[in-house]
Amino acid sequence: MPYTKKHKMNIRHKILQSASQAFRASGIKAVSVPQIMSGAGLTHGGFYAHFDSKEQLVAEACKSAMEDTVARLGSVAEQTADGQKLTAVIESYLSATHRDSAEQGCIMPALAGEIARSSEDIREVFTDEVSRFLSFVSGLAGQDKDKSIALTATMVGSILLARSINDPELSDKILSVCRADLKQRTAGPVS
Repeated sequence: MPYTKKHKMNIRHKILQSASQAFRASGIKAVSVPQIMSGAGLTHGGFYAHFDSKEQLVAEACKSAMEDTVARLGSVAEQTADGQKLTAVIESYLSATHRDSAEQGCIMPALAGEIARSSEDIREVFTDEVSRFLSFVSGLAGQDKDKSIALTATMVGSILLARSINDPELSDKILSVCRADLKQRTAGPVS
């Protein structure tokens, strides 16, 4: 008996979740298709029933990972009073929890360096997802796109540096200083 369309969609979702977590944790090149399938609780042989290539999987995993990030940060914003939504997102993004959970975190600091050396198809999807994130940030506090770009680049760079070093105190300091700086830069005018 053939699988239902719903079952096939659920399996595809499991593969995407496994891939996006594995890519964020270890990088694209370091993760094999068999590892991804094993992480989804599946055998390697079923991969090509869902994806044409690892490249297609990478592109779709980028999209899935950014959807997760925007949804998670959107939830943070929804639970916060108006006027504090952007601050809450900054605090959540530049947190020790985000730094220490690359496999669950934003794809930008986890994979941007590797994506820069990927195919045009993957870079196009990644570009679309960065644009999605920029729109999300600009919508939080009515920021214009230029300010959203600067804010996002600072957040991504801060997480990237904080994850890259082996000095826990300096890593914490990077997060706290950048959090404070961004909150000050995005605060409304003082009356």
